Amino acid sequence: MEDILINWTPQETRVAVVENGAVQELHIERTLERGLVGNVYLGKVARVLPGMQSAFIDIGLERAAFLHVADLHLHGVNPRGHHGENSQPIPIERQVYEGQALTVQVIKDPIGTKGARLSTQISIAGRLLVHLPQDNHIGISQKIGSPEARDALRARMQSLVAVGAPDNNTGGFILRTNAEEASDEELGADIAYLRKTWASIREKSLRMPPGSLLFQDLSLVERVLRDLASERTNSIRIDATLQYDVVRQFGETYMPSATAKLELYRGERPIFDLHNIDAEIARALARRVDLKSGGYLIIDQTEAMTTIDVNTGGFVGARNFDDTIFKTNLEAAGAIARQLRLRNLGGIIIVDFIDMTREEHKTSVLQEFRKQLNRDRTKVTIGGFTQLGLVELTRKRTRESLARMLCEPCPTCDARGQVKTARSICYEILREILRESRQFNPKEFRVVAAANVVEMLLDEESQHLAGLSDFIGKPISLTAEPTNQTEHYDIVLM
Repeated sequence: MEDILINWTPQETRVAVVENGAVQELHIERTLERGLVGNVYLGKVARVLPGMQSAFIDIGLERAAFLHVADLHLHGVNPRGHHGENSQPIPIERQVYEGQALTVQVIKDPIGTKGARLSTQISIAGRLLVHLPQDNHIGISQKIGSPEARDALRARMQSLVAVGAPDNNTGGFILRTNAEEASDEELGADIAYLRKTWASIREKSLRMPPGSLLFQDLSLVERVLRDLASERTNSIRIDATLQYDVVRQFGETYMPSATAKLELYRGERPIFDLHNIDAEIARALARRVDLKSGGYLIIDQTEAMTTIDVNTGGFVGARNFDDTIFKTNLEAAGAIARQLRLRNLGGIIIVDFIDMTREEHKTSVLQEFRKQLNRDRTKVTIGGFTQLGLVELTRKRTRESLARMLCEPCPTCDARGQVKTARSICYEILREILRESRQFNPKEFRVVAAANVVEMLLDEESQHLAGLSDFIGKPISLTAEPTNQTEHYDIVLM
């Protein structure tokens, strides 16, 4: 069983999923940086790029959003027309033009320097269903029962969507996993809600200017009830009275079963302190993750991929070295899967387990890794061990990782993760003074640098400093600036 803790402030909402006393997932949403996935905008085509079969769409954000031809569905026609997937796609320049107004939905948040990715096929998520207003398809989640059960649900849905369909346009629907046991009344209520939402979007698109937000997806607190709460959820505790009332009202309308687990936390200690979650967040930002056995992980996140290295560390508990490696790798498999969820790491991920000589050990570690990854709500695709002994996997990336959300590049090392030594900076300063002396003729060169750099110039490098002063025929004075970092210095011409 798991507990969901919600810490709400006007500027930020933090949600932690806790199981057996350990934090399994962290979700953070800031009011000023709220995610855009699911939002519907009235966009304006800013530029069409035939060579890339894409278009840039102005939706009122700082950066233009990106629409690929594969995500373009106009008037119910997909980019390959009516002739199936093997036909030639219709070029994007024949479907859209600059200045055209399009109703679009964000399917991927802006990440790094990339703008948001868009689709013109709108989908609106409800409690039980996902509405596809431009389609007439009835889809059933593959996680629902047997083929016979899915066929029965499809037949029920077809009769339900025909009732009260506006303008004989039923629209398409996909049944979510939690719709398997839903009654006709519950499904009918969800259909009515989703159609009303779509009608509101269409009405706004006819009267509002391009760049307008037509529909905003649910807040993180509301999505807790819709997406995170399940049969395994023991309680949902929130520490803000105002948000508790809002969420309860929302839940009673759409998610009554989840709302029954909602509790208002009134304790004196901050709710996140109960499970030491702030310390867990700090550990989730660290490069090193210690394992209970004494081994550890090293996690490095780059723009292209994330690498995870497993090390035995001080673990010597097994009878022989092979068993030590095997047990460390087994523990690491569970820890890595948890760290992927906790840090929300996405994209290409390479795991370097400790080399194992026995095939049965490799098979067991891979089975355990797959088992732990199956708990992830986000889609994960994993391969086996490569010839180099690495495990490659991909995890769907829909929002920024925890580190990218909470941190920024280090101003001292420019995100390199290391800084030059004081001696290296001393030699840079000496070369710079020599360079400046050939272009300018000041009375004196004054070096303003960090205290440790100045100390080295006065001590270990004093002979080189004096030799340079004699060579250029100018005095060189030193000033220590306490606020300077090691790599930061100035050379002032007096």
